[in-house]
Amino acid sequence: MKVVLAAAVAATLGGCQYTSVPDPQLSARDTEYLAMVPKVQTGDLTFERYQVDDETGQEPGTVVVDSKRNLLWYVLPGKKAIRYGVSTGMEAYGWTGAATVKRMAEWPSWMPPADMVKRWPHLAPVVAMGGLKGGPENPLGARALYLYDQSGKDTLYRIHGTNEPEEIGRGVSSGCIRMRDIDVIDLYNRVKLGTKVVVL
Repeated sequence: MKVVLAAAVAATLGGCQYTSVPDPQLSARDTEYLAMVPKVQTGDLTFERYQVDDETGQEPGTVVVDSKRNLLWYVLPGKKAIRYGVSTGMEAYGWTGAATVKRMAEWPSWMPPADMVKRWPHLAPVVAMGGLKGGPENPLGARALYLYDQSGKDTLYRIHGTNEPEEIGRGVSSGCIRMRDIDVIDLYNRVKLGTKVVVL
């Protein structure tokens, strides 16, 4: 079985150098909440978490998002990177540019922004009750990285987990960058406040 799986991985990924990245260590709360989030096995290895040769050319410690290919890289030293599958903004709601991580949160609460409520009025009750507390029902998932522009203003865009892992690899969000919860935990453990984020 392992031989068949290895052959399938090699056939799918071609001649590139791909190395599996172990799952991050989880807290008791992570383990409890992740058990309540749907599991998805797509068989598509394109959006799995791997260490790869860096193709971004950015400095180590930089996060790079390719919103067309729905991939995110965390750049490592030695011209390597950890690559993750993501979901990005629908065409009308996508964005590009450079930002900085100015806030980080575990199992964050969520308050829908006003423009989202305008598009989707069914979210108004969430605002009326003061937002949605963190947990497996929360669309921000296990972790959130809050992105600020070069002037220090909150962009209102986030890199965050998701309770809809089946959407990874698609352009479905309102501009935020969604990751599988296990992947966003891994990324969260690598980044720090002040990390540069480039969205292409």
